[in-house]
Amino acid sequence: MQIFKSQDRLAEVIEINPKLLPVINRFNISLGIGNQTIADICKQKEIDKEFFLAIINTYHNPEFFQELDPKKFSPLELVRYLHKTHEYYLNYTIPKLDELLDNLIESCEGSCGNIQMIKTFYNKYKNELKVHIDDEEKRVFPYIETLVGRKEKPVEFSIHKFEEEHTNVEEKINDLKNLIIRHIEPTYKNNTANEFLFELYRFEKDIRDHARIEDNLLVPLVENIEKQIKRT
Repeated sequence: MQIFKSQDRLAEVIEINPKLLPVINRFNISLGIGNQTIADICKQKEIDKEFFLAIINTYHNPEFFQELDPKKFSPLELVRYLHKTHEYYLNYTIPKLDELLDNLIESCEGSCGNIQMIKTFYNKYKNELKVHIDDEEKRVFPYIETLVGRKEKPVEFSIHKFEEEHTNVEEKINDLKNLIIRHIEPTYKNNTANEFLFELYRFEKDIRDHARIEDNLLVPLVENIEKQIKRT
């Protein structure tokens, strides 16, 4: 699969993979970008182009892997990006899924017991996702900020512990998708159900890529800082 480079025009990148738009938005880049290259826009927005390329290529290509140079990148850049991603999930994706599921339930004719079961499963997943995000925002990210600021040495927590505890929340989305595809009763409007399912597929990919960024980019950077502090 294609690897994007700094001389590529960002408009052409979007044409190749429009699903990158929400990712690009997390860098405060909006539409109306003209024919500027990635390098041009990153310079204009004061974004590190290598970091930007690492993120969009990770989302675009499941086989892509680039370990960021700890001498050039601060984990705080990744933390800011991941925080933007959490905001996108909480303020857009989840409300959108809520709306689509409500539309599906309203379109149902008959007993609709299976759709209500799907809503129960979905609500349970949604709550688990919010707990996962809250843990990262209140425990993991502050730990990284403290570590980078050299305010104290790591004692009770480490990024390795976070990696071990890291919940693969995308697995629950797959369960929900299969529940809909295999077991929903045909008492609904097809297009309404399809729309909800399409959004689940899109969100599943985003969540999976989000986890890859944490595991492949964030964890190695933080581990490097932990090792440096332990040597002091």
